[in-house]
Amino acid sequence: MHSSPVDWTSHVFSDAFDRDCNLQSKRSLSHSGSSASYHRLKLWDNDDASSMTSVDSSAHGVPKLEAYLYFHGIRGTRKAGPKLIWRSSTDVFSPPTGPSQDIRAIQLLTVHEHAILGKDKMMWKLILEETVKHLDTKSIKHTTVDLVRFRREEPTEDGRGNLVTSPVTIWIGVLPNSTNGDAAFDSAQGISELLKRHGIDDIDIVYRESQAHPLSGPILYAPVNDFHPLKSVIDWVTTPLSLPIAGLRTRHMQGTLGFYFKIGDDLYGVTARHVLFPDTEGNDLYRYNASSHQKKRRVILMGNRGFDDLLTSIKALIGTLNNTIVVLEKSVKTYTARAQGGNQQAATDLVKYQQNLDDTKNTIVKLKNFYATLRKDWSDVNNRVIGHVVWSPPITGLNAPDGPGYTQDVCVIKLDKRKFLPNFQGNVIDLGTEIDSGKFMDLLSPQLDVPSGFDYPEDRLYQLKAILAATKIQEPNSQDIKGDPTRFVIKRGVATLTTVGRLNGFESHQRRYTLLGTFDSVEAAVYPYNNNSGPFSRGGDSGAAIVGANNDIVAQLTGGAGSTGSSDITYGAPMEWLWNVVIKGEFPDAALFFDN
Repeated sequence: MHSSPVDWTSHVFSDAFDRDCNLQSKRSLSHSGSSASYHRLKLWDNDDASSMTSVDSSAHGVPKLEAYLYFHGIRGTRKAGPKLIWRSSTDVFSPPTGPSQDIRAIQLLTVHEHAILGKDKMMWKLILEETVKHLDTKSIKHTTVDLVRFRREEPTEDGRGNLVTSPVTIWIGVLPNSTNGDAAFDSAQGISELLKRHGIDDIDIVYRESQAHPLSGPILYAPVNDFHPLKSVIDWVTTPLSLPIAGLRTRHMQGTLGFYFKIGDDLYGVTARHVLFPDTEGNDLYRYNASSHQKKRRVILMGNRGFDDLLTSIKALIGTLNNTIVVLEKSVKTYTARAQGGNQQAATDLVKYQQNLDDTKNTIVKLKNFYATLRKDWSDVNNRVIGHVVWSPPITGLNAPDGPGYTQDVCVIKLDKRKFLPNFQGNVIDLGTEIDSGKFMDLLSPQLDVPSGFDYPEDRLYQLKAILAATKIQEPNSQDIKGDPTRFVIKRGVATLTTVGRLNGFESHQRRYTLLGTFDSVEAAVYPYNNNSGPFSRGGDSGAAIVGANNDIVAQLTGGAGSTGSSDITYGAPMEWLWNVVIKGEFPDAALFFDN
């Protein structure tokens, strides 16, 4: 016996739906945030079979507390940082005496200047290559090699603290449980000798555990302004960049649509190949041939999880606003009584509370109608098809002959322009509502006397107008709040929404370990904005455009390094190379910037 279909238009205004929304609001609150994980690690326990940590007993192994606490702050102050294996740096780490004592935080900084490397950037390329070869000869299971600096606060007698910035550091990531202190120390000696041969004796070498990984219907709506009731939930079904996408046949995988281009009247979108092609399908060239009656690889807006998460977020927001209504109704009742008693201030405040109550009720109605529309028009996955893949070359890196070694992880989708053009805005990024416009401007221009050139758009739609030259990646164009030179970048992705980070001036080396072997590549690297900003990217952000503060596209996000599903460092392929060499090589008539 088949149940009758739900009339979503009326169901969203039922008591049962409200109860479900209120329950979802409480569930989402219980899952938000995360507590510090050091208690779980039992760092202050004696080492035995019950301890979740182990002591490196090798001659050059670091003490347990230093191993697990030295990088506190890299992943935020509420999460454990990466595990330290060995370091050549000479700063003294003073561990806390117990879990109740504050832990010194350390911040990851970009590198743009060095007495020798800064004059000849090709020297770093050479040192990077030779470092990787040396690590291989020592059988080190390395995952990443980055050039970084660290900033920490050292205690002072007056209690105010003193900021200290480390020397430039070669930060080497290794697979968890693959390397001990002795192995790291031994391999570091060869790297030190390598640096000395180039006249460099002021660079530290540090090893830590880390994994490199990829971070994988109806017409679309126009974006809405900050006063629209749906501003916090409608973003994933509008036309600006960073749409959540998945393959029709691989709905469990989800990524981000990075940028658009046009050929004549046809509209195309670009994402990362690994978003739409599982590893199990191999790594062969894909090119759609319409004349051969080839079956299309269709692409949909939002995978299973993405669509479910959108519905859940709407219900949770409705539940929260239902609670707000209860409080506002109490306030209106209280201030009505006071106003009737002749209190003029209460009468003035009553108008504000009543307006807030009316606006909140209107928002709930709009959200319920939007939820019903999604259920009716978007639940059928075939209604969410937005195009099909037309070209995707094999993923390559340093294995590609005569190339720069960047990750070529690209997939071109021919989009159904009927679903885009009614509300199409071109290559624009909706900066979202998570970061207030005033705070956003402060993030991009933390120094009053060092303007960044960033101009927050009145409609939040950040128009992209140029490609950042690869040579400019090396040059800082701003300063952070402490006066340190840097280049800030922005990304909007499915997993982490809008984030601001720091683009490193020197490229990194990445190695991924897969069932098919190892994959090596050269990457542009982005570090988190600060210790409290959270990661620049997580799984699901792959394919997103990394953009600069001057309306320029910097890179395509391809992966990251750190804990599984999150990134201490985000990696990307420089847009100048990706567009001019890869995309234009296949689509010579493609136009990236165009009139709508």
